[in-house]
Amino acid sequence: MKKVSFNPSRRTFITQSTKATLAVGIGSSAVGSAFLTACGGASEKEEEEVAQLSTGFSQAGLAYDYAALEPNIDAMTMEIHYTKHAAGYAKKLKAACEAEGVDMEKPLEEVLMKVSNYSTAMRNNGGGHYNHELFWSIMSPEGGGKPEGELASAIDEAFGSFDAFVEKFEGAAKGRFGSGWAWLVVDENKKLQVGSTPNQDNPLMDISEFQGIPLMGIDVWEHAYYLHYQNERGKYVSNWWNVLNWGVISDRFNSIV
Repeated sequence: MKKVSFNPSRRTFITQSTKATLAVGIGSSAVGSAFLTACGGASEKEEEEVAQLSTGFSQAGLAYDYAALEPNIDAMTMEIHYTKHAAGYAKKLKAACEAEGVDMEKPLEEVLMKVSNYSTAMRNNGGGHYNHELFWSIMSPEGGGKPEGELASAIDEAFGSFDAFVEKFEGAAKGRFGSGWAWLVVDENKKLQVGSTPNQDNPLMDISEFQGIPLMGIDVWEHAYYLHYQNERGKYVSNWWNVLNWGVISDRFNSIV
C-alpha cells in the first residue's frame, strides 16, 4: 500500500477547512479522521452534504443534450469534448489506477490531494477526469444570471462586486498561456479566490501553486471552443456565463463553508 504523506501546510488546509474534505473517506481514512476530530464529529446530514461533492472514477452521464447549450457551446464541440476528450481521461485514469493499486471505491479527491505520490499518468488523467466532471455539472440550458444568497455575499466580500469578480475570472481564463483552466475556489481561510492552472492540473493537487476547493472551473483548452470560436477564446469565456448553473455552484459553496 502506498504511503501517504502530507506537508504541514497541506494538512492544516485539509483539517481546518471543515466540510471541504470533500468526502475523502469520512471516518475511514487519516484525512477523514482528522476531519471528524476537527469538527467534533460530523452529523449524518453533514456527511451527506460533503459526499455530494465527491467524484468517482467513471464518467457520469450528461444532464442535458449535446445541443442544449447552444449557441454558447455548439453541439459538435460538446459531443466531441464529452465522448472523446473527457471519456479518454476517464479510461486512462482507470488504467493508471489499476497499474498503481489505487482503490477506486474511494473519492478521486483523495488521490488528487496527494497526487505527488503518483505517476504523471495519474496526475494528467486524474486531473482531466475531475476537471471535466465538474465542468459538465456546473452548466445548464437554464443557466446564466447571477448567484444569490450566501455565495453572492461572499463574492461581493471577496471581490467588491459581481462585475469585479467576472472581470478577474475572465482575466484568469483569457490570460492562461496555452492550455489549462481558470477557477473560483474556497481557500484555506474559507475565502473565495480566483486563479488558473496549466494543462489538467487543478487546485486540489498538492503540486499546484494555486490551491483551494473548486467551486467552478472553465476549460480553456482549444478543444473546448475552437470549432465554434476558432481563436477567439475571449468570446467563448464571455459567453460561458450564459450557461452557468449558479444553483449547483451555490450548493457546492454551502456544503464547503
